[in-house]
Amino acid sequence: MQSELGDYFSKVFRTITTDNDPEFARLAELETGTNTKVYFTHPYTSCEKGAIENHNGLIRRFIPKGKRISD
Repeated sequence: MQSELGDYFSKVFRTITTDNDPEFARLAELETGTNTKVYFTHPYTSCEKGAIENHNGLIRRFIPKGKRISD
């Protein structure tokens, strides 16, 4: 996405907050070439990911846990 957006990347993504999972380990490298700040949450603190948890809650209203999305 950074290469597609070019100079607009830092305007679109001012901050990125993510888990400490290994797949996001290189995400901090974005801070080197952009004005985007990358934040990593503490383990087991879902309150630090407000937008993600809000979306999960909205999805759970219509798709209960354990039910397939395709159904």
